[in-house]
Amino acid sequence: MGFARHEDVDLFVQRLEAFERGELSPDDWRSFRLLNGVYGQRQDGYQMVRAKLPAGIATPAQLEALAEVAEKFGHGKGHVTTRQNVQYHFVQLSDTEAALRILADAGITTKEACGHSVRNWTCCPFAGVAKDEPFDPTPYVDALARHLLRGKYSSTLPRKLKPSLGGCCGTDCSQAFINDLGFLARTKDGQPGFQLLAGGGLSTLRREAMLVEEFVPVAELAEAADAIVRVFHRIGNRNNKAKARLKWAIDKIGKDAFLAEYRAEREKIRAEGGVPLVIPPQPTPPARRTLLSQVQQPDEGYAEWAADSVRPQKQAGFSAIVIRLPLGDITAAQLRALAQLAVQYGEGEVRLTNEQNIVLRWVPNARLPSLHRELAAIGLARIGANTLADVTSCPGATSCKLAVTSSKGLAGVLTEMLDRRPDLVRSAKGLDIKISGCPHGCGQHYIGGIGFQGGMRKLAGKAAPLYLVYVGGGIRATGADFGRLVGKVPARRVGQALERMLDFYIAGGGTSHAFWADVSLDKLRELLADLSQIDEATATDEDFVDIGESRAFEIVNQEGECAA
Repeated sequence: MGFARHEDVDLFVQRLEAFERGELSPDDWRSFRLLNGVYGQRQDGYQMVRAKLPAGIATPAQLEALAEVAEKFGHGKGHVTTRQNVQYHFVQLSDTEAALRILADAGITTKEACGHSVRNWTCCPFAGVAKDEPFDPTPYVDALARHLLRGKYSSTLPRKLKPSLGGCCGTDCSQAFINDLGFLARTKDGQPGFQLLAGGGLSTLRREAMLVEEFVPVAELAEAADAIVRVFHRIGNRNNKAKARLKWAIDKIGKDAFLAEYRAEREKIRAEGGVPLVIPPQPTPPARRTLLSQVQQPDEGYAEWAADSVRPQKQAGFSAIVIRLPLGDITAAQLRALAQLAVQYGEGEVRLTNEQNIVLRWVPNARLPSLHRELAAIGLARIGANTLADVTSCPGATSCKLAVTSSKGLAGVLTEMLDRRPDLVRSAKGLDIKISGCPHGCGQHYIGGIGFQGGMRKLAGKAAPLYLVYVGGGIRATGADFGRLVGKVPARRVGQALERMLDFYIAGGGTSHAFWADVSLDKLRELLADLSQIDEATATDEDFVDIGESRAFEIVNQEGECAA
């Protein structure tokens, strides 16, 4: 059962035609367009279209639809985001109707994928198969996504609200601690429920989500979510979009006052008759049994691939497979092939991850060598999934109006560098790299073991791209750690800076992002000091060209539609 309604697409077409006739103002059209997942790029006339996939779940039919849109309108590929969506860039406005209809036919919605709305629900991709989970939270994220989609307050908020539900892996894979609204699976007296968090976020004001309730019974889940949304709708800042997220509202009135508002709203909801949690029908699990050992010699590279990609499930004899997507990109042909593999080898669906990868679950261990061969044939058997080499990045200045630098260009260069150095990757265990093109942090660089944020400096009156370097970010089972700023390095020297930091980390016996917390800021800044120094005399022509670009770097001042 999908999330799409064809009436949404019909209304989109009506509003587009009204705008083209001059009957709808540009501002009103933009607000409406965003609430339907169509986002203006920095290039005039082109749009980004965002397909909203709650919990990152996609069926074979939906993968086929995603492939068709990529093929016809997305220049042959889609992009998996850190919120488990799929985006298409450089889509003509005239093609958006056709793209939205293809998605809707497969049950995929773009409703409230952008704009001041309840955004896509993220969830741990291993929910239901994780060894340490108290219970499978998948039905509950499904129920909440349906409950709030097109809700009374869901598209009229002061600012976007990012939700998350997880807690199944003994950690916070769903990143509840950096979301506006987060639920983590818990049990109490043998009954399922969730810990409730609120007010987390990245960008210029980093906040770890606060504890709202230690335990919310599953029957009260919709009421708790409604209460957070309604309080935000009422107390959020509608005058300054730069300070309008829920975390700002909580800072303004204080945590105690916010908790009082939440409790009052819960009482009001109860007085109105309450809100039942409706669990939609879940797919019937296919009959599964452990296969007998198959005689098949694994192909070359299998063991290296399996070391990072294969994760044993709690169900004996089965594994979940992490499919690495460099830079989060996947081609139309690969999407179509995955649709077939999900049926032939897995449970009949895939799950996108907030590391910009794809997980194929319920693969019989006896068939892993065969699956590896199939993935290799379509270019999806890359080693190093969820390791240092698996760099996370936002699209950056290649398409985003707000971005300062081409973060994806840097991510590509670092990915190539690390793929050539498997020895370095193996030695730097427990560390990841995340890159954003601006302070807003869509690439989640603030929670990267090593994070890079795009910036610039002026030399001889000319703009030169640089990256702010953060270390020590990460998500724990009980909270979030935000990276510390340790330097500002010209873009062309980031590779050197990375190698130097990795050598320091390995020599110091680092095993996780927590390593950096024990190193003084002075020591870390000293490590990068010479690389940070640049002036007119030492700058080369290359220093004025962004990575991945061929023309001179320039700052493009545009109003980002994130705050529209």
